[in-house]
Amino acid sequence: MLTLAIIKPDAMASGKAGKVLAHLESAGFKVRAARLVSLSGPQAEAFYAVHRERPFFHPLVAFMTSGPCLPLALDRDDAVAKLREVIGATDPKEAAPGTVRALYAESKERNAIHASDSPENAGREVGFFFSDLDLG
Repeated sequence: MLTLAIIKPDAMASGKAGKVLAHLESAGFKVRAARLVSLSGPQAEAFYAVHRERPFFHPLVAFMTSGPCLPLALDRDDAVAKLREVIGATDPKEAAPGTVRALYAESKERNAIHASDSPENAGREVGFFFSDLDLG
């Protein structure tokens, strides 16, 4: 099963991308596709469209366009649920010890990594960044 993770601009800028990726691989995820991207405003708005009415939408778009990020198509059994477990709560202060966000996030807003929240969204999100050709 595939899911999407995005190593966000904060983790990229602070040099933590390799550590985050190693953490995911050590949790049993296989990278099926990866791409370094700098999202435009319209691209970030399209990706996060489900949050358009929420108060954090515009700050999130601004953050996600502030620097390069690294979308990853990840594969393993029960990928969506397992990735959510491995990355921890959105707020790193609430994230379990040893999770990606507990280890590498700066704050609730600058939380190092995005992960799909359902199998349906995982399919949509993987398709946003990767073609079937990319996924092999």
